[in-house]
Amino acid sequence: MNQREKFGSRLGFILISAGCAIGLGNVYRFPITTGSYGGAIFVLIYIAFLLILGIPVMTAELSVGRASQRSIATSFDRLEKNGQKWHFMKFAGIIGNYLLMMFYTTISGWMLVYFWKYLTGSMLEYSGTEAFSDVFKNMLSNTGLMVGTCFFVIAVCFGVCSLGLQKGVEKITKAMMIALLGLMVVLAIYSCTLSNASEGLKFYLIPSFERLENAGISTVISSAMGQAFFTLSIGIGSIAIFGSYIDKEHSLLGEAVTIVSLDTFVALMSGFIIFPACYTYNGGQTADAGTVGASFLFTTLSSIFNSMPGGRIVGTLFFMFMIFASFSTVIAVFENIMSFWIEFTNLGRKKIALINIFLIMILSLPCALSLNIWSNIKIFGKTFMDLEDFAVSNILLPLGSIFYVLFCTSRYGWGWDNYYKEVNTGKGLKMPGWIRGYMTYVLPLIIIVVLVMSII
Repeated sequence: MNQREKFGSRLGFILISAGCAIGLGNVYRFPITTGSYGGAIFVLIYIAFLLILGIPVMTAELSVGRASQRSIATSFDRLEKNGQKWHFMKFAGIIGNYLLMMFYTTISGWMLVYFWKYLTGSMLEYSGTEAFSDVFKNMLSNTGLMVGTCFFVIAVCFGVCSLGLQKGVEKITKAMMIALLGLMVVLAIYSCTLSNASEGLKFYLIPSFERLENAGISTVISSAMGQAFFTLSIGIGSIAIFGSYIDKEHSLLGEAVTIVSLDTFVALMSGFIIFPACYTYNGGQTADAGTVGASFLFTTLSSIFNSMPGGRIVGTLFFMFMIFASFSTVIAVFENIMSFWIEFTNLGRKKIALINIFLIMILSLPCALSLNIWSNIKIFGKTFMDLEDFAVSNILLPLGSIFYVLFCTSRYGWGWDNYYKEVNTGKGLKMPGWIRGYMTYVLPLIIIVVLVMSII
């Protein structure tokens, strides 16, 4: 195998890793669950779970990646002891990455459609909830449009990966992430100047135990725990791959804190955009937690944009930022897939990209078609899109996270001593020794609770 590529800068590693974690769920799922489960008090509990759940699991992924210098396809093979079977985890990781792209590329295509609608001004022709709902449904029912935009996303993002780690993935994702963060700040500042923004910000920033009791304490806690876990996309090696591309100059706890902080910043900024707008133009209503879905972006938010002065510009910038958010995730996962093939074959990046463009185009068709001509085909009562989403988000992510944590803490795996040495190598924040008991016994139980909750 050729000498392993490396990032050109630490900033590249941080922005690309954060780009993998930052996705559509940060923008529509976080504000909806926050609005449904108590506002500011939910945010505080969510951040607490990021600290006690998300960061430790991320350090485990990064440690395995950096120590092995491999993707999930061969990292366990390289680190496990003779006779151990941890390497079977590779199959769940590889399947998880492909499954994620089978539906995520379709949803990313939706962002292109709405960006074009606002850019050209055609979206401004509509008003009323029913009209926006019809526009969204008509888009989904257009088979050619759904397949075409999905294929476009696949071709463009694998094209970026084919250029190489530094010249393609790092260079382009850094530019997208900087633009994404800039757009979010601009939109948040604008939203906070709206006429009833103060009421939205009060709901979002001032904790209320009354709202906590109304939403149900156990419900709020379980929802915050689930949101904290799924927002980081940990468990299928999507973060570990970037650990394999960095040197040992900085400790991995510090890197994990930085990545989680950026991911949280985007989620929080989405609240600063959405809550002032909802309280100004939507009567203080966001959406019910039971209807969490991407359609929130295209119905509720579109109606708000069309009610704003300068709504065409705001809508265009918002969906441009959504394109950056979705494409950064797709490119990051495609890079992980690219690494699988590099480790298993002697093929170059361009050949691997061409093979996988064709392969993922075929694999993505059931999802794209389940929105229209195959909408009546269901497995376990779910469409192809819902089933693929459920398998990744509710099963493979928490299951993979348990494996990573146990592998790093158990004497029957890589072991605590090896993990502790790797995570603390380099300058920066150090993992304290007292956390061993928590990561060995408590953290796996928390993830099991998340797994059971997710399946139920």
